[in-house]
Amino acid sequence: LPIVYTVRTAHQAGTWPDDEEGIKHMFDLLELGLRSGVEVLDVESAWDAKLTDKLMKRAKNRHTSLILGSHHVVGEEVSMDEAIELYRQCRMDGRAHGAKVVLSINGNDNDEDQLAYKASIAAAKMDKPEIPNIGLILGEDGSYSRILNPRFTPVTHETLPFKAAPGQLTAAEIMAGRLLTGQVPTERYAILGHNIAYSVSPQMQGSAFAAVKLPHTYTRADVETVEEFVEGPIWNDDNFGGCSVTIPHKANIIPHVDVLTDAAKEIGSVNTVIVKKDKKGTRVLIGDNTDWKGIYNPLRRRIGDEVKNDSYALILGGGGTARAAAYAAAKLGLERIYYNRTPEKAQDLATEFGGSVASSLSDDAESKGSLGAILAENQGNIEVVISTLPAAAEFELPEWILSNALPIVFDVNYKPYNTALLLQTTAKGCDVVRGSEMLWEQGVGQFELWTGRTAPYGVMKKVVLENCLPSEAD
Repeated sequence: LPIVYTVRTAHQAGTWPDDEEGIKHMFDLLELGLRSGVEVLDVESAWDAKLTDKLMKRAKNRHTSLILGSHHVVGEEVSMDEAIELYRQCRMDGRAHGAKVVLSINGNDNDEDQLAYKASIAAAKMDKPEIPNIGLILGEDGSYSRILNPRFTPVTHETLPFKAAPGQLTAAEIMAGRLLTGQVPTERYAILGHNIAYSVSPQMQGSAFAAVKLPHTYTRADVETVEEFVEGPIWNDDNFGGCSVTIPHKANIIPHVDVLTDAAKEIGSVNTVIVKKDKKGTRVLIGDNTDWKGIYNPLRRRIGDEVKNDSYALILGGGGTARAAAYAAAKLGLERIYYNRTPEKAQDLATEFGGSVASSLSDDAESKGSLGAILAENQGNIEVVISTLPAAAEFELPEWILSNALPIVFDVNYKPYNTALLLQTTAKGCDVVRGSEMLWEQGVGQFELWTGRTAPYGVMKKVVLENCLPSEAD
């Protein structure tokens, strides 16, 4: 978790001594924060200019912490112009990465609780580069300012015995307030595919939106052609937020997006469409691919960061998911060997992503092009097997692959929960990754691309498992 490092003085609504000696020690502690590598250093803007300048120079030249300039006005009201100047003061002569101004009000008869928010918007337009502003009002009268503030709002939690400060709200209370005041519009999302009644994505993403109190909807768009979708009501709705894309539309959607990410370009397919607005407010459709993350993340957790030079991934299949697997394996630092019943498809993968093509899965080191021959020639070992073959193929690995060091076996199918390959390899003691894990991992990536929020990982995992685990009847 990122650390925001603060030394709040008595003058600024805290308890740290603000006499001359106290301020000197405060700067010593702030330097300790820099040396400790905290992600964000909160620096009050009201103190000694020379000490502040020394700290800012040290932060810029020797450290990586972001600087949050801050100022608290305690016990007195300020005007709009004064509040704007406080935001500009918190820019620290252009050296701060964000500005936080906390004000006091004596009453709320004329929307005084909106002062910090309105001043933050006005101040943001006055200087370049624009930095994020945080605007809050102290006390119970300032609770609404925490709903208005769009970013980095301090929160309390339902389970805490007391609030850290009067007027603090829980994240749930803030989101409820934003919904009531129309600050969070309802956006429409969907999964685009054909014959997708089996898909767990609507349950997964719908539960994720609900968990973080977002009012968004997520439905199935089951159509034979991409054109039916892009000419339809969801795609053309002003509140269209994006979509998941599954078979058979992952390639056909590409001409309909404005920008492709590097991952989508290299893999050659899109499983995620994200909607953004440019500076003129025009809608921009971005095509991305999180399938590879659904493969990469589970394997990274199991393999770790250190991958030996002789470690190979055996990739089975030749379709779009095999391309994502090849991309992920390359990112993991694994050498790649491809095997497919159609050699030309395997060769295409080797050409685009690097690696070798096995003509057979034989262990015969004398048989040119066999898996055994490739491993023997390169003194390699199978670290990972990634199968993108359909479950109906009932594929099993040759026993010799499982006779020595057991590979990690990844089967991208999430229904059925146990494929023939998984039953075979779990019986041998292999560490296996099921397609259900890939499903929630790629879904987490989609959620975060759409919302800019940290996904409720546990919720999404739970929903997927509830829908994928075999019942007793099975």
